[in-house]
Amino acid sequence: MGNYQSGDNTIQGERLSRREAVFDKMDDDSFALFYAGRRKYSSGESLFPFAVNKDFYYLTGIEQEGSSLLLSKRGGECREFLFIDPYEESKRRFYGKKLSIDEAKRLTGIPNVLLSTYLTSRLDRLLRQGLDGEEPVKKGYFDYSPELKIGPELDVKTFVNSLKVVYPDLHDLDARPLVMPLRKCKSDSEVEEIKKAAGYAKEGLLSAYSVLRPGAYLYDLGLFYEHAANSASSCSGLCHLTHIASGEEACYRDPFPGQKQAKEGEIVLLDVGAKSGQYGASICRSVPVSGRYTPHQALIYKIVLNCLRAMENLARPLISLKRINEFALDYLACECLREGLLPSKEAIYSIAYPNMVCELGLDCPEDYGELTLEEGDVIALYPGLYLSGEATAIKLKDVYLVTERGCRRLSDADIEIEDIERRFALQSK
Repeated sequence: MGNYQSGDNTIQGERLSRREAVFDKMDDDSFALFYAGRRKYSSGESLFPFAVNKDFYYLTGIEQEGSSLLLSKRGGECREFLFIDPYEESKRRFYGKKLSIDEAKRLTGIPNVLLSTYLTSRLDRLLRQGLDGEEPVKKGYFDYSPELKIGPELDVKTFVNSLKVVYPDLHDLDARPLVMPLRKCKSDSEVEEIKKAAGYAKEGLLSAYSVLRPGAYLYDLGLFYEHAANSASSCSGLCHLTHIASGEEACYRDPFPGQKQAKEGEIVLLDVGAKSGQYGASICRSVPVSGRYTPHQALIYKIVLNCLRAMENLARPLISLKRINEFALDYLACECLREGLLPSKEAIYSIAYPNMVCELGLDCPEDYGELTLEEGDVIALYPGLYLSGEATAIKLKDVYLVTERGCRRLSDADIEIEDIERRFALQSK
């Protein structure tokens, strides 16, 4: 490892600990290569905004495209190398500011920072003769995420296949299992970022509420949400697309704001997200266009809200996401059957989606496989009922930290019927 020293309470110290944990998982006489990625072309010369590979960011804290991290482990000795694109002041006005080598060292705590052009030669030394003339390394870990691009037309799998032509003894392994288990339990600083993101989402919701009235265009709600959330977060961005719909369209999965106008008596569903420091929080609210829920809408709302409360009580360490989902479906089925909204419990799939819980973090959602919850996990709970025949959808989503004895809500956005109606009443004065 490098000679970087940092207190355990700093984010740099956390990243150092994360890289040490990856080394612990690596086999001896192996290396691991992580890429930040490259922007992708949409059409012609147009590029999509750059989104950094989250495993790379988790280990380095760097968001600069074209960067890469090489970890080498031989005979118990661990070495780390960071590669970045060259900083050229003359090109700054064309491509923006790039990290200098000294800045990258300070940000990551990695002493060995080289230009990206040297990555190929470093790999060649590892695979042909070792870094210091030892036997060649024959085992490498790579991130095969299909969305990860390391060149305009180059993905990691294609690159590794080209390496194996030159170095046929190379045995490639998936690097994601080295990192994803580490990302599951969040540190205090990570939880704080997610809590900030939830606060930005709340600010966006309040802004969207301010323009909600009969006749309002749903795309305006989306614009007001995104402007306020981005302003609050200093343009950290959104963790997922903004989904806003009313009436029957709200019963479809992941609806987009469209040309439709909100109608008196409808419910508007706002499924929104925000980011802070690359960490995301996702919230959903279902609010009345007229400012007050009808008795029937309130009945459905209370079923969903009570289901959310019951899911909160169930979520704790050693409980699986599958069990929470099964519990939520059964709860909604029993309550809807009791209130005459369903002919049988088995019909619940006609008005509810089967997935109502996920883990959150750098990705929204995060996929850790069939694992049980642990203290420090951050989850989203999102029960909902989608009655297309009534053109009514009620979905509620909030973000929670799993604690030793249960879970704690990280958002303080209004969710009780009385609080939402009170807010709209004050807004209309």
